[in-house]
Amino acid sequence: MKRKRTYSRRLVFAVLLVLMVLTFLAGVVVGPVHIPISDALSYLLRRGISADGSPSVFYLIISQIRLPRVLLGLLVGCALAISGGTMQGLFRNPLASPYVLGIASGASTGAALVMLMNLHGVFFLPLGAFVGGALAVGIIYRLAQERGKKTSVYTLILAGVAVGALFSAVTSFIIFLSSGTERMTDLIFWIMGGLVRANWTYVCVLFPIVAFGSLVLMAFSRDLNALAVGEEGAFHLGINPEMSKRVMLSVVTLLTSSAVAFAGTIGFVGLIIPHIMRLIMGPDHRFLLPATAIAGAIFLVWADMAARTVVRPAELPVGIITAFLGAPFFLYLLKAKKARM
Repeated sequence: MKRKRTYSRRLVFAVLLVLMVLTFLAGVVVGPVHIPISDALSYLLRRGISADGSPSVFYLIISQIRLPRVLLGLLVGCALAISGGTMQGLFRNPLASPYVLGIASGASTGAALVMLMNLHGVFFLPLGAFVGGALAVGIIYRLAQERGKKTSVYTLILAGVAVGALFSAVTSFIIFLSSGTERMTDLIFWIMGGLVRANWTYVCVLFPIVAFGSLVLMAFSRDLNALAVGEEGAFHLGINPEMSKRVMLSVVTLLTSSAVAFAGTIGFVGLIIPHIMRLIMGPDHRFLLPATAIAGAIFLVWADMAARTVVRPAELPVGIITAFLGAPFFLYLLKAKKARM
């Protein structure tokens, strides 16, 4: 039985890796301007230089628009999915998501303030969103600390709901102040989530964050397995539950805030992907987290391709696509959990 399970997991990882390669190629060729895959590979391998020595149009589209967008989608999807898988294991609840701690609300408020102050520059918006998300989580974590510096999971959830509502109210007020301006349109489009701002700078900044955060969370996969039996049981297994929770919550905050900062609020990726992969891979986080990261990256790139082709030549925010796909699945989870209870 163990040998069969190992083989099936290897097969799943092999399928996921093949799907990632196909997804990458599809993301490069699919768009308002269709690029044949043979031409895309040819231009990439030959560096896209035309006979007269100038860059070809296809190569410029691929190198300046498609490639950074696909890579940013892979990074953001990976960050949200692995964060969601960690939160579901930490809270022992399949309905948990990376946004349960109010990160999205805080990040939206930070981005709204940047736009209200009319700050320009490639890093002002991501920086404002990141600071807002980190501030929200800091407040929530402080409220959830009990005597002896222990952190209650249930208090974290309740504080996240309250603080998230507060930051959402502040964001709504800022939108009201910005009504009738071009900045308000930009803010609303950003809140709905999308990869339209993708560029090589964003990719280069986000890549080390996602790589570092993902490796740290995977290193704590055994701690997550131990916490599945409760904090007392994990303590008897040699795990420091409080330290593990602090590290994992800090890393999830870093990953989620960074993803929201560069791509806006993209919902349901960190909810449905970890749950689906849990059904396929089982509850062992040593295999679940890396599989979830790959699947989340694949899912978001396909959702982005749908967002830029469904209403061509216009472009939908990718958050709308993920919501259309994720909301029915979320209702299914609620119904299934109610039936078990």
